Formats: sequence, structure tokens, C-alpha cells
Amino acid sequence: MVWALVITSLAGFMAALDNLVVTTALPAIRKDLGGGLSDLEWTVSAYTLTFAVLLMTGAALGDRFGRRRMFLTGIAVFTAGSAAAALAPGMGELIAARAAQGVGAAILMPLTLTLLTAAVPAERRGLAFGIWGAVNGLAVATGPLIGGTVVQHISWQWIFWLNVPVGLALLPFARLRLAESRGAGSRLDIPGTVLASAGLFGIVYALVRGNTDGWTSAWVLTGLTAGAALLAAFVGWELRTRTPMLPMRLFRSRAFSAVNAASLLMFLGMFGSIFLLSQFLQGVGGYSPMQAGVRMLPWTGMPMLVAPIAGILSDRIGGRPVVALGLVLQAAGLAMFALILSPDVSYAAQVPALIVCGVGMALFFAPTANLVMASVATHEQGIASGANNALRELGGALGVAVLSAVFSARGGYTSGQSFTDGLVPALWTGSAAIALAAVAALLIPRRRTAAPAEAESAPVLQPVA
Repeated sequence: MVWALVITSLAGFMAALDNLVVTTALPAIRKDLGGGLSDLEWTVSAYTLTFAVLLMTGAALGDRFGRRRMFLTGIAVFTAGSAAAALAPGMGELIAARAAQGVGAAILMPLTLTLLTAAVPAERRGLAFGIWGAVNGLAVATGPLIGGTVVQHISWQWIFWLNVPVGLALLPFARLRLAESRGAGSRLDIPGTVLASAGLFGIVYALVRGNTDGWTSAWVLTGLTAGAALLAAFVGWELRTRTPMLPMRLFRSRAFSAVNAASLLMFLGMFGSIFLLSQFLQGVGGYSPMQAGVRMLPWTGMPMLVAPIAGILSDRIGGRPVVALGLVLQAAGLAMFALILSPDVSYAAQVPALIVCGVGMALFFAPTANLVMASVATHEQGIASGANNALRELGGALGVAVLSAVFSARGGYTSGQSFTDGLVPALWTGSAAIALAAVAALLIPRRRTAAPAEAESAPVLQPVA
């Protein structure tokens, strides 16, 4: 049990860390490798997009070919992608390496909990899942700080090199200490994966290139129209196939549809805002990468303090009002930022907004998993959890693309004032997206979250930001 917990927690920590660890390294990467805003966007989105699209495929691969075998494959791919990112001589190579990291993370992340479930007795799973979730939460909280510290004292390449010895050490231990297991012979939904991947790539590509190439340019219009058509074809295919990657029947539940809409919009506004604010702290605020990471902690670290309180509240009054309040606070926090930002704004003036955002994020994270689980039948909880996590990652990729498009339409990197001119409307956009998420949360039916015994009956993928 202990070995399984250590191995799966470390693997999950690596994958979760790489969502946000790169944010405080972006100015250093831009200075070293060149490129513009669109290149920085793809440095983040190449990871989150491949992670989102292939997350459920990773679980199916484990069920079919062996969970330990595919877990080892995921670690190997992620480690190789990390080394390639550290050695990247240019932005194109770095983006390709980040996509490889996303593929590896999508394979290993869903298998961490299935392997942990197989290794831990039922009566101890609550504790094991809690430790696993805390370790992944620590990765989210410390991602910007770790990235900033490594960039400042060593180099940006080392945010990727750090994964290599951890990954290489995990491979033999996972091979020797984890038992092999398989699912019920799940078939792979190759057409669905291809349609979803191509459609999402087309839309994100168009959003990234819109301001640079012009929103009426042939490539941008092609990306938008072809992407939308491919996603429509994906929905049609999922409705017909016997082994769908994302079963459309789940969305017949108002609760499931509402909580997933809220999750996607929350990550859209939050992830896109962190992407830009971490650059503002360095490029305009003048802070070093490590100082910028420390100054983000009132936001990213707040869930470590508030999440237990949010869990208690959700047990007493239900998850719906807690999630809705969290989203309202998150939207308010971004609005506070938009109101006070200027090229010479002090950090003290930003602290209230950071704390409000952090409290809002914590109130959202804690009850969401139970709301997802309670919205579907027990035998569908695994796939529902995977779908929720995939939609969150998709929201993150779209958030970086959408908010960066707003930013580049109104501002740029030429001066502190220019950056602020672009950042303020981007933050208002993020705030509006999260306000819509709050409306979606209010559509969740009034009922209490699942009882603890039911919630522990199936592994729940915790939030990965």
C-alpha cells in the first residue's frame, strides 16, 4: 500500500506541477528563445490540450493493455518529453516537447488512482485518496513558486530537467512494486479521439493566430469553421458508437451538464488570468521569477487552507451553494484586479484580489468532485470523473487562447502601459466567464452531495489546474 501511494502520488505530482510550473518561466523562455505571445500560448496550451483530449483515452488504454504497463509507458513518454523540452533549441521544438509531455501525463494521470485503488484495502482508500489529492494540490499551489525559484537560481531549462531523475527513478519501482491489472476489455474510441483532437486544435489555432493574421484571414476562418464542424462530427459519432470516449448520455443529467459547464468556464477564466498575471508581475512589476511565484501564493496556495473548511460546509449545506459562492468570489477577485491594475500598482494593492481569488478557487475545488459523482449512477462515476477533468483541462487551454486574444487586441509587450492596456480587458473577460460559471452552478439541482461511503466507492480524479 505504501509503495503504491508513494509511486502514484509522485507521478501525479509531476503531471500536475507541469500545468503551472511554466507560467513564471515564460518571460525567461521568451528572452532566450524569442517568439511572440502566440508562441508562449502554445508553450502552455500544447500541454493542456493534449492532456485534455487524451485523458480518457489514457484510462481506456490501461484497461485494455494493462494499467501498470501503460502507467510505465506514460512515465517514460512524460520523462522523454521533459528532457526534449529542456534541450529545445527553439520555440517550435519546445512546443512539440510540451505536447509530448501532455501525452505522457494523459496516460499516467488517470491510472494513478486505478492502480492505487487496486493496491489499497477499501477501508483505507479514503485516507489514501486524501493524501493523493493533497500531494496534487501541493503541486498546483507551489507550481509558480517552484518554477520561479528554479528559473531565477538555475535556468528555465531546469523546470523540465527536474522531471527526468524523478521519472527515471519511478520506472523500476513502478515495475517491481505495482501489480498488473486490466479493465473489462474497453475498446478504444480512435475516431472520437481523432475528431476531438483535430476540432479542438483548429479552434485553439484560430484563437491564437486571430490577432496576428487577422480574424478574416483564410487560415483563421478555416480553423474556426473546420474546428466547429469536426467537433459537431465528434458529438454525432459519440451518439452512435457503442464505445464512446465521452458518453453523451451523461449530459442528459442537468446536474452533470451544469457542473461540467461551470468547471470548463472556471478554468477558462482562472487559467488564462494566471497565464497573463504571472507575466505582469515580472515584466511590469519588476519582480524576479522567484519573487513573482511567492507573490502568487495568496491565490494558488489558499486552497490548502480553505479547502477543509469548504468540505465541511458542503457536507452541511450541500455542494451547490459552496461552489456557486466560490465562483462568485473568483469572478469578483478578477474584477478587483481589473479595477486596480496600472503599470505602477503596488503589490499591497493586489493582495486583497489575490486572496479573494484564492478563497474562491478553494470553495470551488472542494465540493466539485462530489457534485460530479452524485450526478451519475455509481457504475458511471469513473468515466464521469474523467470527463470532468478533461473538460477542465480543455477550459485551461481555451482560457489561455481566449484571454491572450483579448490581450493582444488591446495591448502588447512594448511597454508597461501597453501590457496593462491589454491585461485589463482580458481580466474582465475572465471575470465574465467565471460569472457565467456561477450561473451554471446555480442550475445544479438542490440536493446534498453523495454520502462519504458512496463517494469513496469509486476513485475520483482531483482537480488539476
